[in-house]
Order: sequence, then structure tokens, then C-alpha cells
Amino acid sequence: MVQIPKQSTPSSPAQPAVPTSADVARLAGVSRATVSYVLNNTSAVRISEPTRRRVHEAAKELGYVPHAAARSLRAGHSRTVLMPAPTIPVGPLHSQFLNDLQWALGRLDYTVVQYGTAGLAGDDAARAWAELRPVAVLVPGPGGLGPKGVAVLKRSGARAVVTIGPASVDGAHALLMDHEGVGRAATAHLLERGRRRIGVVVPAEPGLDEFSVPRLAGVRRALRGTTATLRELPLAYEEEAAARLAARWHHLGLDAVFAYNDEYAMLLMRALQDEGIAIPHDTAVIGADDLMLGRLLRPRLSTVHIELPSGRHLAELVDRAVRNPGAAPETHRVLGATVVPRDSS
Repeated sequence: MVQIPKQSTPSSPAQPAVPTSADVARLAGVSRATVSYVLNNTSAVRISEPTRRRVHEAAKELGYVPHAAARSLRAGHSRTVLMPAPTIPVGPLHSQFLNDLQWALGRLDYTVVQYGTAGLAGDDAARAWAELRPVAVLVPGPGGLGPKGVAVLKRSGARAVVTIGPASVDGAHALLMDHEGVGRAATAHLLERGRRRIGVVVPAEPGLDEFSVPRLAGVRRALRGTTATLRELPLAYEEEAAARLAARWHHLGLDAVFAYNDEYAMLLMRALQDEGIAIPHDTAVIGADDLMLGRLLRPRLSTVHIELPSGRHLAELVDRAVRNPGAAPETHRVLGATVVPRDSS
């Protein structure tokens, strides 16, 4: 019998050893405890700045990063703040707020993780979030989170649950967004300009009713006791839809429109101008959000400037709740609304 020699397989290169805190300690000339204090930003122990620099330089040279799971075991909780990804389109203003918030939480040594919740909502979503054992959960905008979902998150170890929206949830901290005030401010401006036949754009996109309904309610409240009339204007964010609405404008007989936000205002204003409707002579237009692009239009777009809470403010709220999980939930009313009058109204 002829034996066929076995072919030798080339040996794969050895995987480099994973650097440890002991390696960092040897290179920096300090103890492993000092490495832990420095890299975990422990404030209970005073470490000199030169020592901190040596530890950070050694960790960078070796490519060492702390093990999050091990750090969580030592601390008794994670440093992960979970933020469900928005299920609706968000504009530049909201995106900037989220960016500022993530930066502020990072400065406090938290790691922000965005969680895609496609197909999940409310308490079902809360159970999925709880599997990651976050120390805090921030729920921006519509999400349907209820008291049961808050309880599930807290039982899984979340020390803080914060909702950001028009209503609070039992057991959770709340930042209440007064979108009704946006509608009131826009309408008061149009009334001051002598407008009495006011249209209000109501976006057709799903999910935006969380914001459009209270803004419409604010318009109704501002019109109480006046002779002015209101006309709801459903509108999809599409050129064709705006063109169809503009084609009916003369029959609607409106002399002003609050277009929900700047993006819808710019969409509709362009369509109205294409129909030969002069702005503001025939129809005054006002949006909301105070986007830079609105200042570049001709005529320049009047708007409602919205003052969101600072990312630092919310990050400090999260940190307080994490440090003192037994404290009563805090409720803060935010979202200032100030009209910025320009040429379109």
C-alpha cells in the first residue's frame, strides 16, 4: 500500500497577546491599582497629573482598553446609557441636541449606545433594552413606554429612565416638551400682522403627530376670542403634494399659514411662488426651528426659534439619577419658543 505523505499546512501567525492592566502598570512604572484608578476616572483616590499622563500614554502605546464588563462587575452597574434610535425622521435641530447630549455624557464617563427598535414599541421595546443591562435609558420622542416598561428596566438594573416628550410616565424622570407653545407663538405673530384666515400644515408622515397635534392645539388656543379662522392643511413632504395644495390656494382664501416647521414651510413656499402667489403680500408664511437655510431664502423665512435643553443639562440629570437611584423622579418643562420675524410674514 502506497502511503501518501500528509501535506503540512502553513502555520498561521501567532495572535499577539492581548495587553493587560499589568502590562500598562509595568510600562508606566505604577501599580495595577493606580492603572485602574486612572483609566476608570476614579475620583475617590487622588492621582497626580504626571502619573495620569504616564498611564494614558502607556495604555495608548500598548493598545490597551479597559474591559467594560469587568468594570461593571467591580462597580455593581454598567456605564452604558441606552438611547433608542428615533423611529421618525428628525431634523437638524434634534440631531444637534442628541450630538450635544452624547458628548456631555461622554465627558461624565458614560458610553452612549443607540438601539434600533424597528418592529418594537412600548413595553416590548423596554424588555429588549433591558437585556443590555444599561445603567440609564433615555427615551426621546414617541415610544409608547409605560409604567410597566419603566419597572422592567429598573428591575434589570437601570438606575435612571428619562423620557423626552409631551407627557411624563410614572416612575421615570421627564423632560416635558411644550410643543403647544410653538403653535401659540406662531399664531400670535400672524395675528399681530393682521392675518385672519390662517392655515396650519399638518404633516402626513407617520409619527409626527406627536409634535404636530400639540402645535395645532396651540394655534387653536391662540385663536380663542378672535374673529380669525383656522384651516387644517394635511401635507406630505413631497414636491407633488405641495404643488397640489398650492394649486388650490386661491380657492382656500387663506392669507397666512403656519407650516409646522421650516422644512415644510420652505417646501410649501416654493410651491406657492410657482403658482404666482406673492409672499407675504398674498399669504404670510411662518415655520419653526430657525434653520440656517430659511435665512438664505428670498423672502427670508419667518420662524419660531426653539430652545431645547442643553445636552449638559440632561447629562447632569442622568448622572444625578444614577448616583441616587432612590430619589423621586424629576420633571422639567423645557422647549422655549420665540418668534423670529423676517420677510415672509
